[in-house]
Amino acid sequence: MGTKAIDPQAIRNVTIVGDPDETTPLIHRLLGRTGSGPQTATHWSASRIEHTIRLTELSSRTPAAELERSIRVADGVIAVVNAAAHNMARLETTLRVADDHQVARLCLLTGLDQPRADFDRCLRTIADTRGAVPLTLQIPLGTGPAFEGTIDLPPMWTLEPMAAEFYGPHWQVAIHWYRTLAKTLMDTADPDPSPALRNISLEQLHRRIRRLTRIGDVVPVLCSAAPSSEDITPLLDAIVRYLPSPLDVCQPEHALDY
Repeated sequence: MGTKAIDPQAIRNVTIVGDPDETTPLIHRLLGRTGSGPQTATHWSASRIEHTIRLTELSSRTPAAELERSIRVADGVIAVVNAAAHNMARLETTLRVADDHQVARLCLLTGLDQPRADFDRCLRTIADTRGAVPLTLQIPLGTGPAFEGTIDLPPMWTLEPMAAEFYGPHWQVAIHWYRTLAKTLMDTADPDPSPALRNISLEQLHRRIRRLTRIGDVVPVLCSAAPSSEDITPLLDAIVRYLPSPLDVCQPEHALDY
């Protein structure tokens, strides 16, 4: 039997950076099994296209020179950080190095159910690290013991009014965050006046997030209660929608020989 051809545009080579206690369980969840090894792959369909996601795990404890070398050759990076962590220096280093080498970044916040979790502090850390604006795609419903889950902001209006009833008092908070998301995308990507919130299509949001992520102007931020959380669909969707293919970073040989 012949080998199935893979469209390089449907490949995502992703380096997941963080504390191994956070990244290893996350990769196992992404793979849907308890595999091991430095590089593994999974498949995910979005917009009726099957994508191949190749995962590499990189400890944020890695010596600085090796960390920089590994991030430099990555097509895209996911920085995993525990929102309850006292020190955000490793997140800052990961984002700074990725910015130095023009590598697209996502950020996944975990541990939001832990007592010391601080969502706003994580966003400030990203904002204070040169190179990109934090783009909040999910918000937590409370933090610490009050944590109840997350709200996905991009599809909000497609779910109204059902979502408004389901989320109750959290809905007004979500509207505030959605306005910030839409304003950041429209102001940054297009000098023309922004359309009304309900007139911005979901596909339009996806296109703008993808463009700004790939040129390094924004860092999309997603939330998870824990790296072993059952729901990893938003993360997989974000990987294939927003991170670049090898062709987007002008390194097609990496896709074929990875």
